[in-house]
Amino acid sequence: MKKSILFLILGISILAANCSKTEGVKLVNTNAENIAIKGYDTVAYFADNGAVKGNPQYEFVWNGAKWFFSSKQNMEKFQANPDQYAPQFGGYCSWAVSHGYTADGDPEAWKVVDGKLYLNYNQKVKEKWEAEQPKLIEDGKKNWQEFKVKKPEHKG
Repeated sequence: MKKSILFLILGISILAANCSKTEGVKLVNTNAENIAIKGYDTVAYFADNGAVKGNPQYEFVWNGAKWFFSSKQNMEKFQANPDQYAPQFGGYCSWAVSHGYTADGDPEAWKVVDGKLYLNYNQKVKEKWEAEQPKLIEDGKKNWQEFKVKKPEHKG
């Protein structure tokens, strides 16, 4: 009898926890193979000041996504401090996030600002984002927090 009651309480607790969850944004934007930033080496933006394709040989799973690196050294840097190297807003387009929705980030349309990596949908969108960069970064930070609770529209 005690076991039945315990299981009933446990079942109700699990059900209540699942019902109270609100689905938010996927924390890392990935492709169909669950690869972050289209396989680019996120450490290279800082170490090499450029967009460099990663190598699947140097793969590390973080935040539910596969991250590729161009070298073992870059992979180890990321492993030691992923938050330092991961793109802001999960690698989604910074312009889109600042405007209340998500879109895929292009690893070739990037910029490091105050030690943080930002991706944009393409070069044209990046130019628009840069024109209002400080305001849009702040808007993006605010929206990103909301996206973690309520999944936004994804436009591409």
